[in-house]
Amino acid sequence: MYRVGVDLGGTNIAVGVVDENNKIIGRGKVKTALPRPAAAIFDDIKLAVDQAIEDAKISMDEVVSVGVGTPGSVNKNNGYIEFANNLEFENVPAKEMLEQRIGKTVYLDNDANCAALGEAVGGCGNGVKNFVAITLGTGVGSGIIVDGKLVNGVNFAAGEMGHMVICVDGEQCNCGRRGCWERYASATALIAQTKDAMRHDHDSKMWELVHDNIDSVSGRTAFDAMRLGDATGKAVVDRYIYYVACGIINIINALQPDIICVGGGVGHEGETILAPLRRHVERERYSIYAKNQTKLCSAQLGNDAGIIGAALLDF
Repeated sequence: MYRVGVDLGGTNIAVGVVDENNKIIGRGKVKTALPRPAAAIFDDIKLAVDQAIEDAKISMDEVVSVGVGTPGSVNKNNGYIEFANNLEFENVPAKEMLEQRIGKTVYLDNDANCAALGEAVGGCGNGVKNFVAITLGTGVGSGIIVDGKLVNGVNFAAGEMGHMVICVDGEQCNCGRRGCWERYASATALIAQTKDAMRHDHDSKMWELVHDNIDSVSGRTAFDAMRLGDATGKAVVDRYIYYVACGIINIINALQPDIICVGGGVGHEGETILAPLRRHVERERYSIYAKNQTKLCSAQLGNDAGIIGAALLDF
């Protein structure tokens, strides 16, 4: 028997058919195309699920369940996505709507929780009881595992580390607060920071990298420019990494997990981001003299972590 995992992201809806060995054997993918109503997004989830089933060369009768990882907070008692600011969802009856479309039992959880579960079961956190996964993508997500179990909290919204404030009265966040970590450490934030630096330095190599089209800036632009020796690109990267480190140090001080893994689009930079992150952490963590310290590493499963974790939600 097989399980289907859905990673509902701000940019793409990615679906995988997962076998009993937690391997993806079939895939489907469509654009999220925000902003638009939940019903239209759920129609495309059904489309991507059908694509994955066809790609896996199985029938829907062989699927036990469908799990969906979504941004925001999910009430697991009633299956509602109570709030997802990036999707503009408020109290959306997602479980009911998706079960009507797919015809299978649907389980839901926060997307970062799913990524953490996927990594904990089959990735870099395998065998570790206390584990945090950070995703640096459209937003900043985080999933927390304590004593081998996902931490959901009294209202199933625990783990929203992206919305802890790191700069009082800082930039306005979509969640309603100012100065949230997400506004400084997400890929979206990095792109904005890169564009701002480019506007102040028209001689930066970043302009060459995007062929003088600022709308082509991505989360890689500043990193690529830094590798070419561009001082402005390096300044953007250094400042961005310090923003990321600020939140990670807060997490270490609060939870002292065995491992924090960094994933998402920016996480693909690997040691380019991890090495300076470790230096910041070693200098500023509260547990500076402790023998046992939190390990920082890259997520091993990449974008598949959320799919695999979502598929495992029925356990």
